[in-house]
Amino acid sequence: YNDNKVEGCGLPGGRSAKADALYDLVRDLVRGSVPVHGVGLQCHFDAAGTGLRRIPHPGSVRKQVARLGRLGLAVNLSELDVRVGKLPGGDGGGQRRVTAQCDVYRDIVSECRKEECFDGVWLWGFTDKHTWVKDFYY
Repeated sequence: YNDNKVEGCGLPGGRSAKADALYDLVRDLVRGSVPVHGVGLQCHFDAAGTGLRRIPHPGSVRKQVARLGRLGLAVNLSELDVRVGKLPGGDGGGQRRVTAQCDVYRDIVSECRKEECFDGVWLWGFTDKHTWVKDFYY
């Protein structure tokens, strides 16, 4: 199973409602002996996001990975990308954007790797020069 906006649990302000619904769905499928072997958490993050678009805390992503893993499932971060185009530019803006992007990738992946059920990361492309994200999200 693979879905978007389901990567963080325990977040305030209703930001985890879809993540909780995904967990409930997958738990019920597993209990019903439906052959589900893993879950992909699509992670389309915006480093400048606020409110519902804010990047989830790395610990909340790890909690989602862990609870899905307790169902006997492999879990990966699918479609991981971190948009930085809306961060301030100006003097040194390019380096700030690169640093912010690196920090998000490092922090999220480092937390998830602590869970035995975590089986990898899927990235959309290898460079920001050729990406569908700008056309879709901007």
